[in-house]
Amino acid sequence: MNRIASAAALISLSTALVAAPSAAQAAPAWTSCGTAAGLDPRQECTTLQVPLTYGKPGGGMVSLAVSRIRTARPGLRRGVLLLIPGGPGSPGLSRPSTMVKRLPSAVLDRYDLIGFDPRGVGQSSPVSCGLSHEDLAPSRLKPYPSAGGDIGENVAYARRFSEACARNGGPVLRSISTRNEARDIDAIRRALGEDRLSYWGVSYGTYAGAVYATMFPGRTDRVVLDSNDDPDPDKVARVWLANYSVGVEDRFPDFAAWAAARDDEYGLGTDAAAVRRTFLDLAERLDRAPIPWPGANPPRLDGAVLRETMLNALYSDAGFPGLAGLMRAGLGSGPLPEPSSAPDAALQNAAASVAATICNDVEWPSSADLHRRRVARDRAAHPLTGGMPVNIGPCAYWPYRPAEAPVRVTSQGPSNVLLVQNLRDPATPYSGALRMREAFGGRARMVAVDSGGHGSYLVNGNACGDRTVTAFLVTGKRPARDTICR
Repeated sequence: MNRIASAAALISLSTALVAAPSAAQAAPAWTSCGTAAGLDPRQECTTLQVPLTYGKPGGGMVSLAVSRIRTARPGLRRGVLLLIPGGPGSPGLSRPSTMVKRLPSAVLDRYDLIGFDPRGVGQSSPVSCGLSHEDLAPSRLKPYPSAGGDIGENVAYARRFSEACARNGGPVLRSISTRNEARDIDAIRRALGEDRLSYWGVSYGTYAGAVYATMFPGRTDRVVLDSNDDPDPDKVARVWLANYSVGVEDRFPDFAAWAAARDDEYGLGTDAAAVRRTFLDLAERLDRAPIPWPGANPPRLDGAVLRETMLNALYSDAGFPGLAGLMRAGLGSGPLPEPSSAPDAALQNAAASVAATICNDVEWPSSADLHRRRVARDRAAHPLTGGMPVNIGPCAYWPYRPAEAPVRVTSQGPSNVLLVQNLRDPATPYSGALRMREAFGGRARMVAVDSGGHGSYLVNGNACGDRTVTAFLVTGKRPARDTICR
């Protein structure tokens, strides 16, 4: 144990020396975040300046937008609870306003809630690759093959995307990585004057949180990682994307059973197997003969749009009616819904920051033939996702090589990590979460919940799982061993 503790201390010290700014940081100047819809009036905002490139003084700075809602019970305050957003590429500045409505009072009494936009995202020196409106279609941003599994259009799109990022991305885009997000998180900790940091990371935030716990083990307090990515250091985001195939197969039966129970309304099949056949047949039919959908991007309902709608709908049971309604429309038994989409500016920022993170973290194979073979195998093994999870994307032609090797998450450090995980998560499947559990070893415990959807604590979890996470945040106590909440 002494050798492990010493190794962790050395890792923490050496990383801190690289990450430390050249001059002492002034205390943040907190101001109102404004009156945007949904913001809690107690939420305050500030902007921090962090190095564009850590370890290179004078190399330019990046702005980090940070927010907080302070505890109403200062006498019970333990510290801060940093809310690490997912994505990658998701903003987090408004998360304190969202989570103050959900978190139990026992948690709110003990922590200031801290949110932030990761570098390149939202109000933190945002990036853009300047893609066309057509190239921002959600069903194009994920690489769904064309009819029969053809990836020719995906190859052309991947080249076009990466070339646009090379032209328009700039130095901030090049600086985005999970290692730098961990360093930025530690800069936030220092600016807040905290010796140690408690945090709750969700989805990609679990990987960012795991990297932080590896790079700065001595700076962690109570760590909750919710809906966990596989931290495989050889593949990183390559395995996250591939895991969509597994996660969708885990989760789709929940939707199929729901739809079968409502066959009188939607006409998708009277049992789960029939609903699955209906979906697969409809997706293949729409690949060959799309239905016009004016105002949508793209302006048609094709197989890729249906599959992307399905993937998003599986994140929460609340998405089931929308997917069932779109399938009913695709079968000619109802009207297409009014199209809706995020503004292009938000999609530009998300697309650029996602690509920068996953492409800068690790190298990706560039062979189109290799991807064709992988797509063919994956379509046969996991037909619901149509080969998308292993298809070619912009990282295959990314103009930059990773500046650093990916972090290998290990068991070195304090035993203060609690993983919470749905058994049927479409995006971060349980099988991948077990890899995160294995990497942490004795540092972690896992509470798995018998629920479906993406996001567990206070979202798609259950009372047992929620109680376990709350107790850990409030008291520091975890289950003695890994457990499943049925």
